[in-house]
Amino acid sequence: MRSIRPATEADLPVLQDIERAAGKPFADIGMTAVADDDPPTLATLREFQRNGRAWVATDEADRPIAYLVLGIVDGNAHVDQVSVDPEHAGRRLGKRLIDHAVHWARSRGLSAVTLTTFTEVTWNGPYYERLGFRYLAAAEETPGLRALRAAEAEHGLDVWPRACMRAELDTWVFD
Repeated sequence: MRSIRPATEADLPVLQDIERAAGKPFADIGMTAVADDDPPTLATLREFQRNGRAWVATDEADRPIAYLVLGIVDGNAHVDQVSVDPEHAGRRLGKRLIDHAVHWARSRGLSAVTLTTFTEVTWNGPYYERLGFRYLAAAEETPGLRALRAAEAEHGLDVWPRACMRAELDTWVFD
């Protein structure tokens, strides 16, 4: 990996390609609906990019090989999506992108980063738990997180166990 940098307009179609590639391993574990799901639209990605909350990890030729888009939910940073091209998996690109998002959130005085994830997919919930996220009990979910979970359920994602997770920025451990 060469660097992490802000995503550009020209990168956005590549992010969709990364998302499609990153979805393929879900088919291998029987989650074909996830694997076949459409990537975020260019308009959605553009909104993150224009708001300065879309970053890419690049290869030596400055081509995106992983990306993260970050929202704000109930006053906390929220990892809307982080995806790594499977050809570049195992290089801690996801962790480096999350570290970058944590730096961004800290610099803006935010106290936590949240996400929603599949709890039983090794590269989802268990991975985030190893990074320092914790699962939230339903009573701990903020209104915005509950709304996200409801939208995910409506989209059919609750066929598989999902949960909200949170990491406190003041205790985050960087690589």
